Amino acid sequence: MMERSTAVIFVLLILCICRTLGQTCEGNCGVKFDLCSCHSTCMSLEYCCTDYKEYCVEVFPYSGSILGGTDFIVLKASFNKSSEIICRFNHNINTVGYVDENSRGHCISPLLYETGWVPLHISSDNGTTFSRVGAWLSVHTGKLAAQFKATMVNSTKWQYYGTADVGGTLKMTWNTSLVSAERVNIELWGYSETGKPYSDNWQGEWEYLYSLAKDQPNSGSFSFLPKPAENGFSSWELGSLRISPSNYPDGMWNVQAVWTEDHALAWHLEEKFRQNSTVWALEKCLAWDQLENQLPNFLSEIIDCPCTLAQARADTGRFHTDYGCDIEKGSVCTYHPGSVHCVRAIQASPRYAAGQQCCYDSTGAQVLTADSIGGSTPDRAHDWGSPPYKKPPRIPGESHWVYDVLSFYYCCLWSDNCNYYFKHRPSSDCRSYQSPSSAVVFGDPHFITFDGVSYSFNGNGEYTLVTSAKKRLTIQGRTEPVNILGTTIKATKLTAVAMKETPSDVIEVRLVSGHNGLEVLQNQKTLSFSEQSWMDLHGVFVFSPASTNVTVMFPSGAGVEVRLREGTMTTTVLLPEEFKDSTLGLLGKMNGDAKDDLTLSNGQLVLNLTNPEEVFSFGASWAISNNSALFTYDSNYLLDTYYYVPRHDHTFVPVFSVPESPDDPLANQASEICSGEGSQFCRYDILVGRSPSMGNATKVSFQSHISLVEDLKRGNFAGIVAGSVIGAVALIVIITTIILHSRKQKRKDARSEEAVTCEAL
Repeated sequence: MMERSTAVIFVLLILCICRTLGQTCEGNCGVKFDLCSCHSTCMSLEYCCTDYKEYCVEVFPYSGSILGGTDFIVLKASFNKSSEIICRFNHNINTVGYVDENSRGHCISPLLYETGWVPLHISSDNGTTFSRVGAWLSVHTGKLAAQFKATMVNSTKWQYYGTADVGGTLKMTWNTSLVSAERVNIELWGYSETGKPYSDNWQGEWEYLYSLAKDQPNSGSFSFLPKPAENGFSSWELGSLRISPSNYPDGMWNVQAVWTEDHALAWHLEEKFRQNSTVWALEKCLAWDQLENQLPNFLSEIIDCPCTLAQARADTGRFHTDYGCDIEKGSVCTYHPGSVHCVRAIQASPRYAAGQQCCYDSTGAQVLTADSIGGSTPDRAHDWGSPPYKKPPRIPGESHWVYDVLSFYYCCLWSDNCNYYFKHRPSSDCRSYQSPSSAVVFGDPHFITFDGVSYSFNGNGEYTLVTSAKKRLTIQGRTEPVNILGTTIKATKLTAVAMKETPSDVIEVRLVSGHNGLEVLQNQKTLSFSEQSWMDLHGVFVFSPASTNVTVMFPSGAGVEVRLREGTMTTTVLLPEEFKDSTLGLLGKMNGDAKDDLTLSNGQLVLNLTNPEEVFSFGASWAISNNSALFTYDSNYLLDTYYYVPRHDHTFVPVFSVPESPDDPLANQASEICSGEGSQFCRYDILVGRSPSMGNATKVSFQSHISLVEDLKRGNFAGIVAGSVIGAVALIVIITTIILHSRKQKRKDARSEEAVTCEAL
């Protein structure tokens, strides 16, 4: 009892001292003081100021729809019944929170016009002070999991409603727990963009239109018979339905709610549409055609599509799966019939924020609009939006709907006039597409450079994998000795990579304790992917569909893939052609010349690639410094092992060559597992690393890289052109042969007739 009292007194004393010295986390989240810390690393270092959790808050859930309405809890902060909570998002949008029966504070997320993490400040005194700080993740409606949205049952019927032979009742369902109310209103909200396109007064706005029903039981289901909207509301063609508590006034902003997907409002359009939807849609299509003629041409600044499906799926730094046509999810391609998979260019074009979409058929060939209604189409507004968001054409989802999707309904789905649409949205072929170069680190660790040089470097420390002053990209790797059942082996493996493309966030991917998963950090703070697999961060995107799989994508088109295999990290770096002649580091110079890949940091070349000691000196020269380090040091082990000592451990001397002993108990397994090209890496990891499973993972990683290089190879378009030319030449030859044969046959027939005539005479 005495020990406990002493501990409490000590904590109170430290709190008193910290507050006396101004070392409190109130208003200081992210700051490191002398006696304590308000930085995110303080938890694992056990160095937090005592009020850290009170003011530097976490929330649950941490993400929700860009349309708002998500109720989330403020974790580990103390509130009382009299607290009047105001939650401020992005410094200028306030919503009203509340305190529940367990004295936990709650916030309601607002409708936003941007995706990604937005700053969150919380007041418990009705907005007088905002002392608690956190963050909220706003998510594109298309990337939000289905369980967090209201479902339009038979969505195709909703969007074709009023066209020929499509009518009857419509039904929607939702998870009742998403709206904490016994009775609800069903409201229609519309989206529109006003002002001159590409001018300062170009604005996008959501607006409450009307209620379909009020004071309905929160049963999780609602059906209705649509009718043309009154009071001019039928002019709104894009919107979403919101289910919200009925005790709020109609159209009240930023209350707890659940939304449907944004969609074309065919079901409430004017009677004229129902009488003849084809004529109505054609008029809209022609009006859109005239508008497009007046808008600037964005096609010249978007990236060309990869030539094949294999290329498109391999170029992960610049292209990502289009959620509307995904081969991994059954190829349900509503807007691209005939395609099995589509990808979107990750980055919007620089000036007009336009997007690119590329679709492929079951043979892996690109589908073009010249051949099919399901062809690849560029977008005036990128579906996922683009920084800084908030205004057209950069508003996620909605700007794309206004300029690229509604027009597809007008011209292609509600009428048969796709020629107008494809005039302004023609497929980009792949004639100017240049595949990226790839390099990889895998196993214990082994390296294959951008120009194809392979070698092993078992240094212990932190090193530069890639640096490009031209593109301001830096990628660093951390290694540590291999440990098998408590025994340290004289070999190392990659345990973390950190990267930044100035001025982006710093992203670090590292092995978790136990080496059975990957952890992602943003600016030294751990990111959770338990709710979302895609995150829009500052100057970088991160995709992690599983704890063993992380892809990082930068604006330059650089991509970094990290895969966990048998406790080892396989890290692949993909760089577009623009990086040529600008890279240095352990992954070499990307210039097509393998002879200069192993260049020391002082500019000297490795003269003998077969000399492991010389190669080891090359690797050691790329050790980083404290000033350049991008890594997080949030444990005493990391501080003592890397931060307080030289980044390359000169005392660690690895085994340079594979011991060949027939008496080795692993020799037979090494022979069975390791064969063919790259077998030397596999054998090293089994016979030196003492791990058959690691050796097998190394074999898989090597083969995967070889396959990736093959998938990315250029030449497909040349092959298509060559095939077309050869086909055309062959066709000309065939036609010429037929004509000549026909003429010859006619002459032969004529001579036969003459012979018969002479014989008769």
